[in-house]
This record gives sequence, C-alpha cells and structure tokens, in this order.
Amino acid sequence: MAKLTIVLGILLVLVAAAGFIATGSSHPTALIPGAVGLLFVLFGSLANTSDSKKRMLWMHIAVTVALLMFLGLIPADINVFRLAHGASFSHPIAIEEKAASSLLCLLFVLLCVRSFINARRQRTLG
Repeated sequence: MAKLTIVLGILLVLVAAAGFIATGSSHPTALIPGAVGLLFVLFGSLANTSDSKKRMLWMHIAVTVALLMFLGLIPADINVFRLAHGASFSHPIAIEEKAASSLLCLLFVLLCVRSFINARRQRTLG
C-alpha cells in the first residue's frame, strides 16, 4: 500500500500540473492538489518500511488525509455533474481538476479500507 500511496501522490501532482497548464499558468491555486500529492509521496515513503507499527501509522495518516480531501471536494463532484448538464461556471477547469482529485482520493480510500480489512483478517487467522 505504500507504493500505492506514492502513486496517488504522483497522480495528484500530474493533475495539478495539467490544471495549472490548462488555466494558462495564471492560477497558482491549481497547484494545491500537487502540494497534497507531495504529502502523499512523503507518507508513502515513510510507510515503506519493515516496521509494521510505523507502516500502519503512516498508512492511516495517508488514508485520513485522503478521506478529508474527498469530503472537502464533494461540492466539486456535484458541480462537475452540473457542468456536464450545461451549467455555466467561471472556472470550469478548476471544477474538473477538483473532481479528478476527489475521485483519486475516493479510490485510494476504498483500496486502503479493503487492505486494512484483509490485514485484520490475516492477523486474526494467524
């Protein structure tokens, strides 16, 4: 899961870079997902250890940050549906970037929860 956390971080950095370029490099707030992505790279690097306690700590921190990010971006998910149905927004690229970041974080949370459940089952069986 540590490698998946690093991949999530890289994907968020790529989403941020694409959003920044798509806005004509005039909106530095488009880089916010990239800053969070760098945090995920850090969390994944710190979780990439043989010490199970440290790995659990950093993975739980990573999934908590991803869950908070997803929850904070729910309005963008709603707006992207409105955008697809013809609504007009002043910065549609920002909405699309936030929705993409939200989707990535949701997928990460779901995969982490599945992994945590499997790890718990392995501990109780073994």
